[in-house]
Amino acid sequence: MTTLWDTTGSAVVKELAAQRRTGGAVLSGVALTLIVVADESRVSEAEEAATHAAEMHPCRLLVVVRRQIEAPTPRLDAEVVIGGRLGPGEAVVMRMYGRLALHAESVVLPLLAADAPVVAWWHAAPPDQLATDALAVFADRRITDSSIADDPLAALKTRAVDYAPGDTDLAWTRSTAWRAILTSSLDSVSGRRGEPVVVQDGRVEGDPANPTAQLLAGWLSSRCGCAVAVKESTRKPGDSGVESVVLSLDQKEEVQLHADRRGGAVITQPFRPDATVALPERVLGDLLSEELRRLDPDEPYSDALESATGVRGLAERSPMREHVWFDPAEENGNGSGPKKRAAATSSDA
Repeated sequence: MTTLWDTTGSAVVKELAAQRRTGGAVLSGVALTLIVVADESRVSEAEEAATHAAEMHPCRLLVVVRRQIEAPTPRLDAEVVIGGRLGPGEAVVMRMYGRLALHAESVVLPLLAADAPVVAWWHAAPPDQLATDALAVFADRRITDSSIADDPLAALKTRAVDYAPGDTDLAWTRSTAWRAILTSSLDSVSGRRGEPVVVQDGRVEGDPANPTAQLLAGWLSSRCGCAVAVKESTRKPGDSGVESVVLSLDQKEEVQLHADRRGGAVITQPFRPDATVALPERVLGDLLSEELRRLDPDEPYSDALESATGVRGLAERSPMREHVWFDPAEENGNGSGPKKRAAATSSDA
């Protein structure tokens, strides 16, 4: 690891190239560039998750920490790590001070892996409008997490209003196991009958203020063609915010899935004995790794987000974003507010 204090973007590029020349074949096969935007208080957590994901998906890891934007003098401190504590590949941790923090792309762009997709992940509060962050404009995929917001449901609505194909949310990823088990259960009932199953009603029991519970209910509503609401659970739900799911089928049948608090869940199906399946709480690195498996738009997520928030037409939106310049000083009344830049940048997501 090499630490560069009060350095420049050019010096970081040179140091990374110098270490790459000595790294040999171990640095080949980079699949993508992962840009992590994190608050200082969350850097360690973000680095741990990104390192886990990098082990599954070889990537160049760029961590951006915007610190003290109000500092009078721009400054860049950087750590360049090759095959060390941040995984087997290349990693750069950049702490930016002053006005430089508003122009992080000026340092990040020269560090992108050539001809590789770009994924941006905010392990912090993302901007209400992602286009105000240039890092989001040139990224093929953009990952946020409504669950860590002060008001998760308001954050979910904000993500729907600002949605473009290529966006996703780790609150959605936390529902993957629930969705997989429910799909398998309904397929099983359908196979027994020899005809498709019709879901007439349903409910998700858990925390109504949890975005994962709301997205799971939205996904069920969009797929089943009936309203599925989130009801307050009598038991404390786990990290996913979901305690159980109950689906009422035609022919007076019912499918139930209840978490059992031991890393599993109990499935109740008609004409079959109850069965226990694995439903463990997943660490942040697993969630991030799952999102790095795909670079195309996540249409089931956009459908779930539509149903959960009531904002329509998400899948029909353009994946192209035009950078909107945003200055915190202008927000305080010292200017005219956010402005669009003349040049537009597109995402291929």
